[in-house]
Amino acid sequence: MNHNTYGRRAELVSMLDVGEDAPAFELSNQSGESVKRSDFDGQRLVVYFYPRANTEGCTTEACEFNETLSAFDDHDVAVVGISDDPVSDLATFADEYDLSFDLLSDADGAVATQYDSYGEKQMFGNTFDGVFRNTYVVGPDGTIEAVYENVSPDGHAETVLEDINSTN
Repeated sequence: MNHNTYGRRAELVSMLDVGEDAPAFELSNQSGESVKRSDFDGQRLVVYFYPRANTEGCTTEACEFNETLSAFDDHDVAVVGISDDPVSDLATFADEYDLSFDLLSDADGAVATQYDSYGEKQMFGNTFDGVFRNTYVVGPDGTIEAVYENVSPDGHAETVLEDINSTN
């Protein structure tokens, strides 16, 4: 798979590279259950970071991953979404859109920081810390297989799936 970058934040963020070990994590999902990266050892894992549950772009991205989930399953690929939203917001989001994969709460941004997906952002003249919309494909051996930086939510799940299909 390719190392995909889209450049807008290249000067601010140094992404993890293909071949590097994916940082370990243990976070609570929308049900309050603990989920670890190591739970997915032996299979591929799509780890996508998104800024805020229940916003337009994040809803588009989540719903598209959900709609293609069976195709990911066919390739033994799991999907998790990570934001700095609290578990209660993730539960509401997952319920509202009937999402069938884990949404993980990284309330302090520590995991997103390890994945070079958290930092200073600007919106509507305000500066704040938040999650960048980046995606990683972690291989069965725990190394990064693909990187997608600053993605557009519309069609992103399909792009990741096509890249995975092209390597099988």
